[in-house]
Amino acid sequence: MLDTHGRIYVQPLIERTAKGLLRLGLSANQITVTAFLVGVAASVIIYFDQPYLGVAVLWISGFLDAVDGSMARLSRTSSGWGTVLDVTFDRVVEVGIIIALALRHPEPKILFLLMLLASSIIIVMTIFLTVGAVSDKQSEKSFYYQPGLAERTEGFILFSLMVLFQSYLVYTTILYIFIELFTGMQRLLEARRILKE
Repeated sequence: MLDTHGRIYVQPLIERTAKGLLRLGLSANQITVTAFLVGVAASVIIYFDQPYLGVAVLWISGFLDAVDGSMARLSRTSSGWGTVLDVTFDRVVEVGIIIALALRHPEPKILFLLMLLASSIIIVMTIFLTVGAVSDKQSEKSFYYQPGLAERTEGFILFSLMVLFQSYLVYTTILYIFIELFTGMQRLLEARRILKE
């Protein structure tokens, strides 16, 4: 939701950063890989019980993840390979955060909830990617970007809450699962509508 409706407010900063990195001779794919490595570093930092630093590093990763797409569009180098890297690395970063929290909280109830969260993310991403692949609708991205309640920014907010308030991890994880499943239903209903048109 925030990616779809709030991007306009941060896009000028994203574009300035993208132009600056392009002037330095960096490519969109190089920034995609950098965002991935920074995101993985966030998981390691969180595992070693540095939640504030871990969350800050996670958000830097997320910012770079937004910048790489703008770089590709500005330099007219958007590619299917870049999209595959971007989407795959995003999921690896998310899995890394879940694994870091699971290693820090091996209690069965929390592990079960984290497993449900990972499963809900897989289900919702399957819907998102499948609709993007079969839809004729266009967006500025290389495939149809289906909006929903939980997009990348909401995921980062929820992960931040999970990391910063680990004494409430059960409740924040349940909240994240609920929001993911709600988003999945939103996207299924929209898919039914647009694919029957």
